[in-house]
Amino acid sequence: MHQPAPAGRRQAYRDAMTPSIVAIGTAVPHTRLAQHDVRELFASQPGVDRLTRRLIHAAFDAADIDHRYSVLSGLQGDPGEGLAVRQHDGELLSPTTGQRNAEYRRLAPALFAEAARRALSDAAMEAASVTHLVTVSCTGLFAPGPDVRLVRDLGLDPAVERYHHGFVGCAAAVPAIRVAHRIATAQPDAVVLIVCAELCSLHIRASSDPEQIVAASVFGDGAAAAVVTSASGAGPRLELETFATSLTADGEEDMAWTIGDHGFEMRLSAEVPRIVGREVRAAVSDLRDTQAWAVHPGGRSILDRVAAGLDLTDAQISPSRRVLRDYGNMSSATILFILRDLLHDAALGEASIGALAFGPGLTVESARLRRRVGA
Repeated sequence: MHQPAPAGRRQAYRDAMTPSIVAIGTAVPHTRLAQHDVRELFASQPGVDRLTRRLIHAAFDAADIDHRYSVLSGLQGDPGEGLAVRQHDGELLSPTTGQRNAEYRRLAPALFAEAARRALSDAAMEAASVTHLVTVSCTGLFAPGPDVRLVRDLGLDPAVERYHHGFVGCAAAVPAIRVAHRIATAQPDAVVLIVCAELCSLHIRASSDPEQIVAASVFGDGAAAAVVTSASGAGPRLELETFATSLTADGEEDMAWTIGDHGFEMRLSAEVPRIVGREVRAAVSDLRDTQAWAVHPGGRSILDRVAAGLDLTDAQISPSRRVLRDYGNMSSATILFILRDLLHDAALGEASIGALAFGPGLTVESARLRRRVGA
């Protein structure tokens, strides 16, 4: 594994105007899917043999997920409006990539905007105060993109600086926060709005491939937004201290996200948890003294391996397990759901927090934050 950036290369700013996350807003679609219902939908597909049915039950039951959310009401049998994904007899359809992406273009902007409005409301900030906008997504593509739509939908200043972090996968929120940290450090009066939205369920498919079955068992839809600024405030905040990126020596073929003819295709091999467990200690060696953790829940096995590799207690890994159980893996947005819980957890006091996310490559993105209370 490539060595993480040495401590001297990490950027840490300890003055009185430390860039901080002062608010996080989240949003999910209206359709709530029970894990056992989705399991039975996949297990009942035509052509599913006994071995595949056994694999489906094992993957879904081992995921440690109770519910997920989806923009596709059709997964529950309601034809609803928009993309048709199943027939009346329950058979899953296979829409083209163009059809799936058209649905992303139709539905994603509202989810982006809902999360952003909640973050700005929690921060007690007007949309006009936003100076920089960072959008994140890997489950759809269009231009003018989500950043332009947010300018229109939120009433942002048309001159706001816009950056889009696209098709990076589950780890993308951490580098987005890093970008916001850099901006707020260089411009102390900046107000940076980060918005992540992922519609993973648009790419759902029936398959006997074990990797596709695992992907179908964990991914859900959701959005989250964070406000980053150096301005002090009365409420709790998450000061942004250090960041690091590490690329594992292997794993490039084990976690991948490509565009196929019938949707985006996730490759998530059984080696991923083992690679993460083996490499994570070296990748985040300078975060070992943190008191709380926000670990991206790519799946239960990844959380298990991280907890073992870093000697985390049940209490330290429980925020990540709780978000996985209630929402599934929402790709880039997920870690902001966890950080929101930690931001509002008064029992933490002024604790240090290690944030950890994994993406294609296999990339490990990490950050050190510190929860502060009051001005």
